[in-house]
Amino acid sequence: MSTEKIKILLVDDEPDILEFISYNLVKEGFEVFTCGNGKDAIQMARQERPQIIILDVMMPDLDGIETCRVIRETPELKDVLIAFLTARNEDYSQIAGFDAGADDYINKPIKPRVLVSRIKALLRRQGNIGEEEIVEMNGFFIDREKYLIKKDNQSINLPKKEFELISLLASRPGKVFTREDILKNVWGDDVVVGDRTIDVHIRKLREKLGDAYIRTIKGVGYKFEF
Repeated sequence: MSTEKIKILLVDDEPDILEFISYNLVKEGFEVFTCGNGKDAIQMARQERPQIIILDVMMPDLDGIETCRVIRETPELKDVLIAFLTARNEDYSQIAGFDAGADDYINKPIKPRVLVSRIKALLRRQGNIGEEEIVEMNGFFIDREKYLIKKDNQSINLPKKEFELISLLASRPGKVFTREDILKNVWGDDVVVGDRTIDVHIRKLREKLGDAYIRTIKGVGYKFEF
C-alpha cells in the first residue's frame, strides 16, 4: 500500500511525542510536518496543505478543539482529515471533538503500527488509498471478504450481521457510531429494526469478544477500542 506524497501535520506540545510519532510515520513513507501549538498548526496547514492533521487536545493558547474549529472554517482546508491524539478519555471531550469536525479520536499511548493502521483507515475514506479487505490491528484480524475474524489467533464464528457490526466499529476505532450510523450501514435504509436489535447484537459480540472492546456512549451509540 503506497503512502507516497501523503502529508501529515502532527501537532503536540510535547517534543518527545512529536519526535517519536514523526519518526515512525516517516519510516512508513509519509511526509511529516510538526509544530507545538494550535496557532502555528493553522498557519502550517495553510502553507503545506496536508491530507491529515493529528492534533493534541490539551495545548496552551489554542487547544486542539478550537484549532479544529478554525481549520474547518478555512475554505482551502475543508477536505483535510483531522484526528485527535490525546490522553483524555472522557466521553464528553470525544463528543466535543467530533462536534468540532474531527474525523477520528485516538487515545495515547498508541503503538506505532496501530496509529499507522488508523491513518490508513482515514485515508481510505478520502480515497487516497484503496479499501482493504483485511484489517489487522493489535491482536485482531478481520477478513471482510471471507467473513473471518480472529482474536489472538483464535477464530471466532459470527453470524453475518454481528460480523458486519464489528467490522463497522473496528473500521474506525475510537469513533462513536450513532445508532443511526449503525442501522444505515449494517441493516440499510429499507429494513426496519429497533434499538433493541442493536443492543442484542452488541451483547452477543461482547459475550464472544469480551467486554473491553465495545464501549457504550450513553445517549449516542457505540465505539470500538483496541
